[in-house]
Amino acid sequence: MANYTKPPGRRLIKRMSTRTKWLILAPVSLALIGAGLCVFSEAGQAKHTGQPFRQWFLWGTYGLILINGGLALFGQAVRYRVQLDYRRFVRRQLKKQERQFVSKKRKTPPTKGGV
Repeated sequence: MANYTKPPGRRLIKRMSTRTKWLILAPVSLALIGAGLCVFSEAGQAKHTGQPFRQWFLWGTYGLILINGGLALFGQAVRYRVQLDYRRFVRRQLKKQERQFVSKKRKTPPTKGGV
């Protein structure tokens, strides 16, 4: 079996923090959605002004590709954000439980005359 090499950016992306990935993906995906909507509206305008079929069809297809790509990236950005929020929640809960455990440990009086 052939040994395939990994893409060059995979190591860079793997080392990025989840927050950095989210900060990059969220605005890029929103820009792609906006660009796709602009291209798609231009395709609609070209169709209504009587441009050749091939021209407005290709523009419309390109616009839909941009929109769907932007939505896919936005979904990934939402996934990263949920991971960040969940990790923050878990850390806070663990700290809260640790504080409660330490305060209970301090409040329990030592037993007298016993083991």
